[in-house]
Amino acid sequence: MKKILAFAGSNSSTSINHKLVKYVASEIEEHEIMVLNLNSYTMPMYSEDEEKKGFPAMAMGLKKEISEADALIISVNEHNGSFGAFFKNIVDWLSRLDRNFLEGKKILLMSTSPGKRGGLGSLEYAKGIFPRFGGEIIESFSFPSFYDNFSMESDTVSDETLLLGLKQVISTFAHQIK
Repeated sequence: MKKILAFAGSNSSTSINHKLVKYVASEIEEHEIMVLNLNSYTMPMYSEDEEKKGFPAMAMGLKKEISEADALIISVNEHNGSFGAFFKNIVDWLSRLDRNFLEGKKILLMSTSPGKRGGLGSLEYAKGIFPRFGGEIIESFSFPSFYDNFSMESDTVSDETLLLGLKQVISTFAHQIK
């Protein structure tokens, strides 16, 4: 049994990426999963001046959580084709603590948005940079038109085709981290 850490890169109290992460985490039975809400990890906006003051305790705590996990499930939100400033700031702090903060981590990478592209720009951006920090992306999935394809009442995927695709991605990821 592997330890999986799951979180969304959004700081919205109504984050659809967090809902997607929770759903995917609930579908994996063979491993120990901890779902984090990154809103609990407050950090100042990264700058060299802030770094000179020392690393935030929350950044060190999150790095420890990541280092203790065997694998990660991450759903990234999208602002203007990339991560939102909140998650970019977290990645900046983590990469300054340890350039290879994702070393040895197998990652299921996802994104969603209300639009038809499902946060694809942010997903592609993450696919490009996470390996630079040592992460290995095992599977990725863009979930389009969240509100049309996910039932908020039952917290389940309502579109059959998307559900089948997502279940295949989850299955492949779960088998790859054994």
